[in-house]
Amino acid sequence: MLDKNGIARRIARELKDGYYVNLGIGIPTLVANYIPAGINVVLQSENGLLGMGPFPLEGEEDPDLINAGKQTITTLPGSAIFDSALSFGMIRSQKIDLTILGAMEVSEHGDIANWKIPGKMVKGMGGAMDLVASAKNIIVAMQHVNKAGESKLLPKCSLPLTGVNCIKKVVTELAVLDILPEGGFQLIERAPGVSVDYIKQATAGRLITLEDVPEMQFN
Repeated sequence: MLDKNGIARRIARELKDGYYVNLGIGIPTLVANYIPAGINVVLQSENGLLGMGPFPLEGEEDPDLINAGKQTITTLPGSAIFDSALSFGMIRSQKIDLTILGAMEVSEHGDIANWKIPGKMVKGMGGAMDLVASAKNIIVAMQHVNKAGESKLLPKCSLPLTGVNCIKKVVTELAVLDILPEGGFQLIERAPGVSVDYIKQATAGRLITLEDVPEMQFN
Protein backbone atom coordinates (compact mmCIF):
# COMPACT_ATOMS: atom_id res chain seq x y z
CA MET A 1 0.00 0.00 0.00
CA LEU A 2 1.04 3.60 -0.54
CA ASP A 3 1.38 6.24 2.14
CA LYS A 4 0.05 9.77 1.62
CA ASN A 5 3.24 10.85 -0.12
CA GLY A 6 2.96 7.89 -2.49
CA ILE A 7 -0.56 8.96 -3.45
CA ALA A 8 0.71 12.49 -4.12
CA ARG A 9 3.64 11.19 -6.21
CA ARG A 10 1.27 9.18 -8.40
CA ILE A 11 -1.10 12.10 -8.90
CA ALA A 12 1.83 14.32 -9.87
CA ARG A 13 2.17 12.17 -13.00
CA GLU A 14 -1.20 13.59 -14.14
CA LEU A 15 0.22 17.11 -14.39
CA LYS A 16 0.74 18.52 -17.87
CA ASP A 17 3.09 21.29 -18.91
CA GLY A 18 1.39 24.69 -18.72
CA TYR A 19 -1.43 23.58 -16.39
CA TYR A 20 -2.93 25.86 -13.75
CA VAL A 21 -3.62 23.53 -10.81
CA ASN A 22 -5.58 23.97 -7.59
CA LEU A 23 -4.50 21.79 -4.65
CA GLY A 24 -7.12 21.09 -2.01
CA ILE A 25 -6.55 20.54 1.71
CA GLY A 26 -4.87 17.36 2.95
CA ILE A 27 -3.10 14.87 0.68
CA PRO A 28 -3.42 17.15 -2.41
CA THR A 29 -1.06 19.73 -0.87
CA LEU A 30 1.75 17.14 -1.00
CA VAL A 31 1.61 17.10 -4.81
CA ALA A 32 3.61 20.36 -4.78
CA ASN A 33 6.62 18.34 -3.60
CA TYR A 34 6.55 15.90 -6.53
CA ILE A 35 6.14 17.93 -9.71
CA PRO A 36 8.08 16.03 -12.40
CA ALA A 37 11.24 17.53 -13.82
CA GLY A 38 10.64 19.44 -17.05
CA ILE A 39 6.96 20.07 -16.23
CA ASN A 40 6.05 23.71 -15.66
CA VAL A 41 2.77 24.14 -13.80
CA VAL A 42 1.34 27.05 -11.83
CA LEU A 43 -0.20 26.05 -8.49
CA GLN A 44 -3.16 28.10 -7.32
CA SER A 45 -4.41 28.42 -3.75
CA GLU A 46 -7.92 29.81 -3.31
CA ASN A 47 -6.89 32.07 -0.46
CA GLY A 48 -5.11 34.19 -3.10
CA LEU A 49 -1.90 32.86 -4.59
CA LEU A 50 -0.55 31.86 -7.99
CA GLY A 51 2.90 30.28 -8.12
CA MET A 52 2.95 28.17 -4.97
CA GLY A 53 6.14 26.19 -4.41
CA PRO A 54 6.94 23.15 -2.24
CA PHE A 55 6.69 23.17 1.53
CA PRO A 56 9.50 25.12 3.22
CA LEU A 57 12.39 23.42 4.98
CA GLU A 58 12.29 23.34 8.77
CA GLY A 59 13.38 26.71 10.13
CA GLU A 60 12.60 28.53 6.86
CA GLU A 61 8.84 28.89 7.39
CA ASP A 62 7.21 32.29 6.85
CA PRO A 63 3.94 32.56 8.84
CA ASP A 64 2.65 35.16 6.36
CA LEU A 65 2.77 32.62 3.50
CA ILE A 66 0.11 29.93 3.87
CA ASN A 67 -2.10 27.81 1.64
CA ALA A 68 -5.86 27.30 1.95
CA GLY A 69 -5.23 24.68 4.65
CA LYS A 70 -3.21 27.19 6.71
CA GLN A 71 0.05 25.33 6.11
CA THR A 72 3.20 27.38 5.54
CA ILE A 73 4.36 27.30 1.92
CA THR A 74 6.93 28.83 -0.41
CA THR A 75 6.49 31.01 -3.47
CA LEU A 76 8.31 30.75 -6.78
CA PRO A 77 9.81 33.53 -8.93
CA GLY A 78 6.96 35.30 -10.70
CA SER A 79 4.31 34.31 -8.16
CA ALA A 80 1.37 36.64 -7.49
CA ILE A 81 -0.59 37.31 -4.30
CA PHE A 82 -4.11 38.76 -4.40
CA ASP A 83 -7.44 38.71 -2.58
CA SER A 84 -9.75 35.70 -2.40
CA ALA A 85 -12.40 37.43 -4.53
CA LEU A 86 -10.03 37.46 -7.51
CA SER A 87 -8.97 33.91 -6.71
CA PHE A 88 -12.56 32.65 -6.80
CA GLY A 89 -13.11 34.63 -9.97
CA MET A 90 -10.38 32.51 -11.56
CA ILE A 91 -12.07 29.33 -10.33
CA ARG A 92 -15.60 30.28 -11.38
CA SER A 93 -14.47 31.41 -14.84
CA GLN A 94 -12.82 27.99 -15.36
CA LYS A 95 -9.26 29.24 -15.60
CA ILE A 96 -8.03 26.24 -13.58
CA ASP A 97 -7.04 23.23 -15.71
CA LEU A 98 -6.88 20.62 -12.95
CA THR A 99 -8.24 20.46 -9.41
CA ILE A 100 -6.97 17.90 -6.90
CA LEU A 101 -9.20 17.39 -3.87
CA GLY A 102 -9.37 15.20 -0.81
CA ALA A 103 -12.60 13.38 0.00
CA MET A 104 -14.36 11.44 2.72
CA GLU A 105 -16.50 9.54 0.19
CA VAL A 106 -16.80 9.21 -3.58
CA SER A 107 -19.64 7.44 -5.36
CA GLU A 108 -19.47 5.27 -8.48
CA HIS A 109 -21.27 8.09 -10.33
CA GLY A 110 -18.59 10.67 -9.55
CA ASP A 111 -20.34 12.33 -6.61
CA ILE A 112 -18.07 13.64 -3.85
CA ALA A 113 -18.60 14.27 -0.14
CA ASN A 114 -15.72 16.17 1.44
CA TRP A 115 -16.98 19.04 3.54
CA LYS A 116 -19.12 17.84 6.44
CA ILE A 117 -19.79 14.93 8.79
CA PRO A 118 -23.20 15.45 10.45
CA GLY A 119 -22.87 16.14 14.16
CA LYS A 120 -19.26 17.28 13.95
CA MET A 121 -18.20 20.92 14.02
CA VAL A 122 -16.96 22.37 10.74
CA LYS A 123 -15.43 25.76 10.04
CA GLY A 124 -17.33 26.05 6.77
CA MET A 125 -17.48 24.53 3.33
CA GLY A 126 -14.45 26.48 2.12
CA GLY A 127 -13.89 26.61 -1.63
CA ALA A 128 -14.74 22.98 -2.39
CA MET A 129 -18.22 23.65 -3.77
CA ASP A 130 -16.97 26.39 -6.10
CA LEU A 131 -14.22 24.08 -7.29
CA VAL A 132 -16.44 21.09 -8.04
CA ALA A 133 -19.02 23.30 -9.76
CA SER A 134 -16.47 25.01 -12.00
CA ALA A 135 -13.48 22.73 -12.51
CA LYS A 136 -12.80 21.17 -15.90
CA ASN A 137 -11.03 18.13 -14.46
CA ILE A 138 -11.03 16.85 -10.87
CA ILE A 139 -8.86 14.12 -9.38
CA VAL A 140 -9.51 12.92 -5.83
CA ALA A 141 -6.68 11.91 -3.51
CA MET A 142 -8.05 9.83 -0.63
CA GLN A 143 -7.79 6.74 1.51
CA HIS A 144 -9.60 3.74 0.02
CA VAL A 145 -11.06 2.66 3.38
CA ASN A 146 -11.79 4.39 6.69
CA LYS A 147 -10.23 3.59 10.07
CA ALA A 148 -12.79 0.80 10.58
CA GLY A 149 -11.77 -0.80 7.29
CA GLU A 150 -15.00 0.22 5.52
CA SER A 151 -14.88 1.30 1.90
CA LYS A 152 -15.04 4.99 1.05
CA LEU A 153 -15.70 4.23 -2.64
CA LEU A 154 -19.43 3.62 -2.60
CA PRO A 155 -22.49 3.01 -4.77
CA LYS A 156 -23.92 6.19 -3.20
CA CYS A 157 -22.40 8.69 -0.79
CA SER A 158 -23.88 8.62 2.72
CA LEU A 159 -22.48 12.02 3.76
CA PRO A 160 -23.74 15.43 2.58
CA LEU A 161 -22.61 15.97 -1.00
CA THR A 162 -20.18 18.62 -2.13
CA GLY A 163 -20.77 17.97 -5.84
CA VAL A 164 -22.64 15.61 -8.15
CA ASN A 165 -21.20 13.66 -11.11
CA CYS A 166 -18.03 15.75 -11.18
CA ILE A 167 -15.10 13.44 -10.30
CA LYS A 168 -13.09 11.92 -13.16
CA LYS A 169 -10.36 9.95 -11.36
CA VAL A 170 -9.55 8.68 -7.87
CA VAL A 171 -6.10 7.80 -6.54
CA THR A 172 -5.89 5.89 -3.24
CA GLU A 173 -3.29 3.94 -1.30
CA LEU A 174 -4.47 0.87 -3.23
CA ALA A 175 -5.32 1.93 -6.76
CA VAL A 176 -5.91 4.40 -9.56
CA LEU A 177 -9.50 4.35 -10.75
CA ASP A 178 -11.33 6.17 -13.53
CA ILE A 179 -15.02 6.93 -13.03
CA LEU A 180 -16.91 5.94 -16.15
CA PRO A 181 -19.58 8.21 -17.68
CA GLU A 182 -22.17 5.45 -17.24
CA GLY A 183 -21.09 4.88 -13.64
CA GLY A 184 -18.60 2.57 -11.99
CA PHE A 185 -14.97 2.61 -10.88
CA GLN A 186 -12.65 1.28 -13.59
CA LEU A 187 -9.46 -0.07 -12.08
CA ILE A 188 -6.56 1.08 -14.26
CA GLU A 189 -3.57 0.68 -11.91
CA ARG A 190 -2.88 -1.02 -8.59
CA ALA A 191 -0.38 -0.08 -5.91
CA PRO A 192 2.84 -2.15 -5.87
CA GLY A 193 2.21 -5.50 -4.20
CA VAL A 194 -1.58 -5.04 -3.98
CA SER A 195 -3.74 -7.65 -5.70
CA VAL A 196 -6.87 -7.02 -7.75
CA ASP A 197 -8.85 -9.24 -5.36
CA TYR A 198 -7.79 -7.10 -2.40
CA ILE A 199 -8.99 -3.95 -4.19
CA LYS A 200 -12.29 -5.65 -5.01
CA GLN A 201 -12.84 -6.44 -1.34
CA ALA A 202 -12.05 -2.82 -0.38
CA THR A 203 -14.43 -1.27 -2.94
CA ALA A 204 -18.14 -1.14 -2.14
CA GLY A 205 -19.11 0.57 -5.40
CA ARG A 206 -19.25 -1.17 -8.76
CA LEU A 207 -15.71 -2.05 -9.82
CA ILE A 208 -14.76 -2.79 -13.42
CA THR A 209 -11.42 -4.52 -13.92
CA LEU A 210 -9.35 -5.05 -17.03
CA GLU A 211 -7.85 -8.43 -17.82
CA ASP A 212 -4.38 -7.32 -16.78
CA VAL A 213 -4.10 -4.41 -14.33
CA PRO A 214 -0.56 -2.97 -14.19
CA GLU A 215 1.17 -1.71 -11.08
CA MET A 216 1.52 2.06 -10.62
CA GLN A 217 4.62 3.70 -12.08
CA PHE A 218 6.24 6.73 -10.49
CA ASN A 219 9.07 7.70 -12.86
